[in-house]
Amino acid sequence: MFLPTTPEEVRTLGWERLDVILVTGDAYIDSPFIGAAVIGKVLLAAGYRVGIIAQPATESGADIARLGEPLLFWGVTGGSVDSMVANRTAAGRKRRTDDYTPGGLNTRRPDRAVLVYSNLIRTSFKQTCPIVLGGIEASLRRVAHYDFWENRLRRSILFDAKADYLLYGMAERSVVELAGLLRTGGDPKGVRGLCYAGRELPADCLALPSFAECARDKDTFTRMFHAFYRNNDPRTARPLAQLQDSRYLIQNPPRPVPTSEELDRVHDLDYELEVHPYCARQGEVRALETIRFAIATHRGCYGECNFCAIAVHQGRTVSWRSPGSIIAEARRLAAHPRFKGIIQDVGGPTANMFGFECAIKLRQGGCPRKRCLFPKVCPHLPVDHGPQIRLLQELRGIKGVRKVVVASGIRYDMILADRQNGLPYLRELIRHHVSGQMKIAPEHSEGHVLARMGKPGADSLLRFRELFLEMNREEGRRQFLTYYLIAAYPGCTLADMQHLRRFCVDSLRLLPRQVQIFTPTPSTYATLMYWTGQNPWTGESCFVEKTDAGRNRQKEVLASGERKAGTQSWPKRPGLRKAGDE
Repeated sequence: MFLPTTPEEVRTLGWERLDVILVTGDAYIDSPFIGAAVIGKVLLAAGYRVGIIAQPATESGADIARLGEPLLFWGVTGGSVDSMVANRTAAGRKRRTDDYTPGGLNTRRPDRAVLVYSNLIRTSFKQTCPIVLGGIEASLRRVAHYDFWENRLRRSILFDAKADYLLYGMAERSVVELAGLLRTGGDPKGVRGLCYAGRELPADCLALPSFAECARDKDTFTRMFHAFYRNNDPRTARPLAQLQDSRYLIQNPPRPVPTSEELDRVHDLDYELEVHPYCARQGEVRALETIRFAIATHRGCYGECNFCAIAVHQGRTVSWRSPGSIIAEARRLAAHPRFKGIIQDVGGPTANMFGFECAIKLRQGGCPRKRCLFPKVCPHLPVDHGPQIRLLQELRGIKGVRKVVVASGIRYDMILADRQNGLPYLRELIRHHVSGQMKIAPEHSEGHVLARMGKPGADSLLRFRELFLEMNREEGRRQFLTYYLIAAYPGCTLADMQHLRRFCVDSLRLLPRQVQIFTPTPSTYATLMYWTGQNPWTGESCFVEKTDAGRNRQKEVLASGERKAGTQSWPKRPGLRKAGDE
């Protein structure tokens, strides 16, 4: 069933009043890939009456008030993407389209949606029940953070939104515990994964430098960020406190990583895999077409790329669903009336992180001064693609399934590190699971830029490329690699981009189209480097291109060359191809 989004639907269910109302910046897509839908379905399964208001109009309080006032709390999220990222380009221009909005035009999601919706609730309902923030926009802005669009530090979003609580990360279990405490009159301030405001510094908290101190001094902000980042592991994290004006932001330690059984329960809930009719009447929601027949197999990422928010939001420990739960979901998809035989993706933040983790990390937490994949794959990480090979083989055997695509990105360094099952996994993908192109993300070619990204060197990319092309020749396939690259990353100069172009021409034999300008987003080390102009681990200064003209020039090094490049059909190796000709 859909969660109700109109008063008529509430009455049809026989409910007099809702316990929880979720407000989201996306259209309501009832899918396990959409956070608001997941939280709503988890609360519903726990016995709470939940409604959703999707993309409420902000000109008046009529839309936000259409379901009345909830008994327990309002849940507010900007949606699946930070609203500033969803609404603004790297140059700050307004985006015209939005895949999460009916009709595809970017007309419904306000900038800083979490703040706008929270203020709308407060204006419409005086002395209302608690407002609880969640989702990626709240999660990554929970402490003092650099805001690229205003080019300054901002306070915790909890304070700017004048909200009561903030649940960070993947909050399914935390939100049920919070709802239970609010229902029984208990104190929610002990819930793991929760932030709140306090007048006094709790005795057991690690005190971070205050917002004012961070705003005055970039070195202080760097020390603050190190402490914040180190305290994101549920096994080792301490409670954090940061003075913001006259009150403290208190951050409880993260929730423990979910077990396979817990993830199974979330994904085994009844999802419609459709846009709610209230939203669908307003137009097509394009995001649905990429997720309706996709399957999430795991959560978290031990890649920890410095420009990526997954380690802070989902965690650096990977947890995965049981094969039985995944197969059961695939059978449900195959029985769906719209299913045409293709499972569009089987994966997670990175496809090939399913089914294994570091035993030391699971016992003791992540290493404070060591990463799993950088500068090379740690020998304690038991990289094994065997579980995913077996899963893919079983998925292919389901009646009604013609094709199973692995569309999520692949970490090629992990394939190279897995001496037992890495090459069999790659061959399995090439034979059965690549739909024309395989996505990989080398991001750059220059060693010093890659080091600041936390990415492997170009030598592993070239080894993987040769393996991929050779296997395609052996299998008689015409399949290609799609390379994702970043321009204007901290430490990257125009000369570095010119070197990257030469690397693409000479070594990759093409000029990739998938080039994006680096956009600083809150709570990543890359954004810290952008703001401070320093390498946060060495204190050395690094060049940062901050002008729009300079950032665009870096991207144009590849983009302009692409227009001049000749083309050759695969697999004639001496020629130069454009990515679009693959």
